[in-house]
Amino acid sequence: MSQPWTPPGASGGASGSVPNYLIPAILSLFCCFPLGIAGVIFAAQVNGKVASGDMPGALDASKKAKLFSYIAIGLGLAFWVVYFVIMILFGGLAVLGNM
Repeated sequence: MSQPWTPPGASGGASGSVPNYLIPAILSLFCCFPLGIAGVIFAAQVNGKVASGDMPGALDASKKAKLFSYIAIGLGLAFWVVYFVIMILFGGLAVLGNM
């Protein structure tokens, strides 16, 4: 007639199936600070949502953490590549101008 109650977190290893992307999120803080903060916030929410049984919320937070982290890393790398190209270009022009 009645079924035994099972806690939401006891759903058989579901916590390992949702990656939290916390390491890329922390690394993205060094590349693009505002997007890196958003990535860390969403990455920190994943494990709590899995523990409470909110799998759709955990998957959404995981996707957002991945998105913000990878965009921040990409923007940071693009910034440094452009910076070095400009420095090499203007450095070379300065050397040619002094000849």
